[in-house]
Amino acid sequence: MQIKIPFKKQQFDAREEAIIDAVNRLLSEKGYDLMTMDDVADAVGIAKGSLYKHFSSKEKLAAAAMTRLLKATQAELDTLPDEMLAINKIRHILAWSLRLRLQGGVPHLPSTSLALQRSLMLNLDYVMVALRVNKRFYALVGKAREQGSLTPLVPDDVLVYTLYSRACDPTMEFLLRDQRLTHEQIVDAMVHATIGGFLSEAGRQF
Repeated sequence: MQIKIPFKKQQFDAREEAIIDAVNRLLSEKGYDLMTMDDVADAVGIAKGSLYKHFSSKEKLAAAAMTRLLKATQAELDTLPDEMLAINKIRHILAWSLRLRLQGGVPHLPSTSLALQRSLMLNLDYVMVALRVNKRFYALVGKAREQGSLTPLVPDDVLVYTLYSRACDPTMEFLLRDQRLTHEQIVDAMVHATIGGFLSEAGRQF
């Protein structure tokens, strides 16, 4: 039996998604420290009082945006078949994150703001999801090593942190501004440039 969601609840949830979309854009454009609740309300086209019905602070707004991104990452990983080589899963999730960024769905990393780092570490939902995603990334890297795809010259930490940081690499902005490459060419080139340095000789054959 399908449970019918009340219309008011549907409206509330849709507005919340629109708010988080706006937060993503603002975090990318202005950064956490410069973003204000007024900015978010203006971007969504609602009164600040309405915004506070969804999120009581800038800290909670940022945490919601980051948590949604991490949950989407988990969901994307879940779509990949078990038999897929780990190195190809790594390529896939990197390409997916870059495409999401092109759509405005990836805010800046928490490392760009100490204030954001502190607020996220106090948000239990974010911390739990971040730990799960981190564990899955390290498991992927470990499996890729078992399958002989990765060079021993680069530590696991470097590869995992590169996956996080590449989604926010300012290189993309320069390439978009240049308008010489299509979005898909940008994604393909950035994935190739990123993963190439991590591959073993055997890995280059995959």
